[in-house]
Amino acid sequence: MDEDSSLSERAQRHLWMHFTRMGSFDSVHEVPVMVRGEGAYVWDQHGKRYLDGLAGLFTSQIGHGRTELAEAASKQASELAYFPLWTYAHPRAIELAERIASLAPGDLNRVFFTTGGSEAVESAWKLARQYFRVIGQPSRTKVISRDVSYHGTTMGALAITGVPSLKTPFEPLVPGSVKVPNTNFYRAPEHGDDLVAFGRWAADEIDRAIEREGPDTVAAVFLEPMQNAGGCLAPPPGYFQRVREICDRHGVLLVSDEVICAFGRLGEWFGAIRYDYQPDIITVAKGLTSGYAPLGAMIASDRLAEPFLHAEKSFSHGFTFAGHPVSCAVAMANLDVFEGDDILGHVRSTEGAFRAGLETLEDLPIVGDVRGDGFFYAIELVRDKVTRESFDDEAGEALLRGYMSGALFEAGLICRADDRGDPVVQLSPPLICGQPEIDFIVEVLRDVLSEAWRRI
Repeated sequence: MDEDSSLSERAQRHLWMHFTRMGSFDSVHEVPVMVRGEGAYVWDQHGKRYLDGLAGLFTSQIGHGRTELAEAASKQASELAYFPLWTYAHPRAIELAERIASLAPGDLNRVFFTTGGSEAVESAWKLARQYFRVIGQPSRTKVISRDVSYHGTTMGALAITGVPSLKTPFEPLVPGSVKVPNTNFYRAPEHGDDLVAFGRWAADEIDRAIEREGPDTVAAVFLEPMQNAGGCLAPPPGYFQRVREICDRHGVLLVSDEVICAFGRLGEWFGAIRYDYQPDIITVAKGLTSGYAPLGAMIASDRLAEPFLHAEKSFSHGFTFAGHPVSCAVAMANLDVFEGDDILGHVRSTEGAFRAGLETLEDLPIVGDVRGDGFFYAIELVRDKVTRESFDDEAGEALLRGYMSGALFEAGLICRADDRGDPVVQLSPPLICGQPEIDFIVEVLRDVLSEAWRRI
């Protein structure tokens, strides 16, 4: 057995991969092993090149192989490899917290580090609960989130998540999570063409949920700027402004879950800036380091931090590796690249071409909707464009996993064929991509979608 094949075989024996049907791998269907990355591309163990059209996992903002980030990690590891933030601080965490606060909107000036996105969401719910307890409103424990939304895998974050299939194996979950409709306008025919009215309705569903539960029992509303699961569900005009009004009226916190949307994915530092609303908390991870080291954060307003600034109080929460010195150094180097290479400006100047390229696929009978912003798009697949008829579970399984996932990968494009809502193909490439990468994405999608329709 050669070394390349040996890696796959050893992975099958010992590596427990995440969200993976490990039984689908055998002597014929080997585990793909990625061994190298450069720019927008990665190479597998056999030397085949792939365009990383999902940025790893919505993460590799500045692309692969940036030596300046590796050098920052090496320098920090040789200086101070690890020290916790429990009682102590270290320079890189201080510098990074200050820098994040300077970029965040409004008075979000307190940065609580985690090691990833689920932990950031978990931290936000725990902060909301303890905050209201400290200020004398202990009955405020519930959270509201949207159908089909994904907010993480820890038990609290999973309760907030709105994808039933991910939750059922682990029930009973943390109680107190309430679901409201999402903003999938394509699946809201009763609103006709009035996107503004639809947005008002969707926001008011949050108001109605708070009233049903009792305003004095609701702590927070958790929303992504653009909802990932379900296929890049953008907010209608006025939606977040209305949600902000509702939260203020009921004394409820607005949490902007930006684990995906922050750090350039939508062409701004934060999705809240892109869509012009002011949250009380922002949760981030992924693009904060462009994946070069694990790091997340909960960014909270001064108002939420104030009760914990007195000597006898503390937020009773933390993680061993949160704010790791090496990860913080990598994040600082990552933000230097963002600024030096004008990554945000590149996304804003290129997103129109990206959308236009994807919209050329609308002539295919299988393409129902193309939606998204920045470098974050979804293509919803349908059986009938006129009626918008989707695929049932069996047909969707055959379409996405039986053919498309493998065909896209074989063609050299890594993206996501997803059925957590209606079937979609999701694209979230590194933010450094330009016209050649866009053209390749469109070419591969046209070939694979055309063949998918022929097979149907």
